[in-house]
Amino acid sequence: MKENKLRLLVYSQSVTFFASSLIFPFYILFLKNVGSSFSAFGLSYGLFGLSSALIYLLLGRISGSIENRYLLLINSWGMASILLAFPHVTSVLQVYIIQIVLGVFGAFQKHGEKMLLATYTDDVNRSGTIGSYHFWTALFSSFAIISAGFLADFFTMDFVFYGSSILYFISGFFLLPKQSRVLTPPKEIMKNFGK
Repeated sequence: MKENKLRLLVYSQSVTFFASSLIFPFYILFLKNVGSSFSAFGLSYGLFGLSSALIYLLLGRISGSIENRYLLLINSWGMASILLAFPHVTSVLQVYIIQIVLGVFGAFQKHGEKMLLATYTDDVNRSGTIGSYHFWTALFSSFAIISAGFLADFFTMDFVFYGSSILYFISGFFLLPKQSRVLTPPKEIMKNFGK
């Protein structure tokens, strides 16, 4: 049972890392084009880190009442949605807002990932399993960075952002419970949000 859940986690996060690495080189260029000063660039990344830091405190308190898979699902589908807005951003203020949202989703991903790795492994196999997990996610990430350059040569940056959005959306399906691999959220989520 745990092995199957771990496998789905690896699939999901490998696709997630592929999607994020696909856009990362272009994302930096995109930020530079919208606000080319070093201070604007630094502030945008600072807002990302600050929003993540604040959300980690909240996640530490509530993650015991929410299944950690759903934190990754929120990240996957949240990122899929926010990436659709990227090609339409025209001002530095919009970049700042997106950076704050990205920081929140990034915190959901990192917290959920770490909690699930701890849950799906035990002392006997933890080290090897986590090493294998990082191998696959890093491998997919490196393939994405290589692919990104070729895609940019043949397509537009908008295509790369939209493609990445689709991959994030797909990665979320690996996280759904078997009985609810449809777009309606499981009942447990709704119960826990009321607490």
